[in-house]
Amino acid sequence: MTNEDPGVTQPLLIERRDGVDRVTLNRPDHLNALDPSLIEALNGYFAGLQRDRGTRVVVLRGAGSAFCAGLDLKHAMARREGQQEPPGVQESLDSQRRIAEIVMLMRRCPQPIIAQVQGAAAGGGFALALAADVRIASKSARMNCAFIKLGVGGCDIGSSYFLPRLVGVSVASELILTGRFIHAERALAVGLVSEVVEEDQLDAAAAPYVDAMMAASPVALRLSKECLNISTDAGSLEAVIAMEDRNQVLCSRSEDFSEGIRAFLEKRKPVYISR
Repeated sequence: MTNEDPGVTQPLLIERRDGVDRVTLNRPDHLNALDPSLIEALNGYFAGLQRDRGTRVVVLRGAGSAFCAGLDLKHAMARREGQQEPPGVQESLDSQRRIAEIVMLMRRCPQPIIAQVQGAAAGGGFALALAADVRIASKSARMNCAFIKLGVGGCDIGSSYFLPRLVGVSVASELILTGRFIHAERALAVGLVSEVVEEDQLDAAAAPYVDAMMAASPVALRLSKECLNISTDAGSLEAVIAMEDRNQVLCSRSEDFSEGIRAFLEKRKPVYISR
């Protein structure tokens, strides 16, 4: 299933098949930069996942040579110059928050998100990659917090939250305060991406991750992402253990638990019924 209409250029293509959504940023002539239409499409899509039981895994990728070059600066400048007076504080905050809502929705949605990063993932594009659960990069991938180079603060769209947790404060400080690019091999070395592959191998590299996630109980997979999110900011080991215990008891009360045990003992793939 796809939302693609041959007569209309969609900013976001969504292909749904067997519980997996393959979501493609579709502005390749603009390096998939975030303009209002793409921002609205991403917000709408991720908001719709919150109670979607049919979609179990999301693969996020960019059409063409880049993942996402960040905010569409040409569009933003044209809009700004077309206004008779600068936007007010509230209008600016609303616009800013609309972009930031994308990454918040990505973390809130119960489905794991795998980002396939090729070429540029700059500014807001880097933020999209950071908000994913797993990142796979091609050798051409180059990522940066471009914000500091544009006359604004280096901390934007969740970057100062995600980066220290992924790569540590020292590397995060370097990237945020300088805006310098981190390329694929170094991103792998510091744990920012899970693997680096050839340009045409991103889909193939993502497949084992998708297969492994799809082999899990749907409820267990959702609860696992939720627990990871909460554990990242948990105040104590006891708080984490309490969440883990609650999730394991919930999962063990479902038929999926019995099916998982039977499938393991019978050396076959489990067939889960829960959603």
